[in-house]
Amino acid sequence: MKSFELLYQFMDNFAFLVLSAVGLAIIFGMMGIINLAHGEFIMLGAYTASIAVMSGVPFILAIVLSVLVVGLIGFIIDKLIISKLYGRTIDSVVVTFGISMVLGQLMLIVFGPSMQSPATPLGAVTIFGSSYSVYRICLFFVAVFILIFIYWLFMHTRFGLLSRATIQKNDIAKSLGVNTEKYYSLTFVLGSALAGLTGALYAATMTVSPTFGNGFLTPSFVTVIVGGANALIGTVMSGTMLGIVNTGVDYIWGTLYGRLGLLVVTILVIRLLPLGLSGFVESKFLKVRGK
Repeated sequence: MKSFELLYQFMDNFAFLVLSAVGLAIIFGMMGIINLAHGEFIMLGAYTASIAVMSGVPFILAIVLSVLVVGLIGFIIDKLIISKLYGRTIDSVVVTFGISMVLGQLMLIVFGPSMQSPATPLGAVTIFGSSYSVYRICLFFVAVFILIFIYWLFMHTRFGLLSRATIQKNDIAKSLGVNTEKYYSLTFVLGSALAGLTGALYAATMTVSPTFGNGFLTPSFVTVIVGGANALIGTVMSGTMLGIVNTGVDYIWGTLYGRLGLLVVTILVIRLLPLGLSGFVESKFLKVRGK
């Protein structure tokens, strides 16, 4: 049935957009760092998972390993470089672009232009006479779970409380004894680990190469820009809206026009809602509360 095919395409697009953007959204929303190396962190996750699977590690454990490895790499990069850029948004663009170039060329030199990807697990299921990938359906539920996890982490844990205090009132939080640099660092590690998770999850669906992350970078930035500064609300709203637009335009006119549709929506949102969807919702909510 056409309706289920559209639902399947929406679930696939939603998962791709949310998983691509969530790590970038957290780093930008909490730290003000524009991480142009985000695609390369995703690429590192894909390489880690692929190498682990080739070494005989089960795919699930390879995903966990990717999260840990890329999170550790993010920690090292933060301590050596990013920690000097807190509050310097423009400088972070140049520096993280340089990091992306270094990581991409390093993987090209060490592993060559491509490497073997893990086989796509779980097979396919036939519904209404059409075949659908079970793994891609599962990715939708993984994306939803990640959003729920982030909500719990930032709204119901000490880490979340102090992280929100750090981003909202840095000076006051520091005067009250909060180690703000520590929470900035942990936030960058979390965003990096989520990028590694994305790379590992999609390594089984795409060719793993040094340019692996390029296909994620533009959709992730589009999702973050449309969503606004609030990493959770913005990612959910942006992923849903862009997923619907991409699915509808793709279904009617094809994949190329689906991607163009995302860019057109982004331009319209920037023009009409400079603070993004989350900024618009929060401003309306605050006005209601003010009354």
